[in-house]
Amino acid sequence: METGVKRTSIARLLAAFAFVCGVIGLYGGLTDHMWKMGAMGWFAGGSLLALLAMYALIDGAVAFEKTHLK
Repeated sequence: METGVKRTSIARLLAAFAFVCGVIGLYGGLTDHMWKMGAMGWFAGGSLLALLAMYALIDGAVAFEKTHLK
């Protein structure tokens, strides 16, 4: 496996989880359901996961470019 591919896969998985958290928060907010974290908690969790996904994606891209510049 090339350098950065594992980080890219992890970033895609985190982005998928962030999307699911956002959908749960949107659904909970629209239907006035109160789950464990509430609508704002789901959105905050999804936002945090999205930030981690972006960091992992950028880190993987930088690692990939560093190995190909040599």
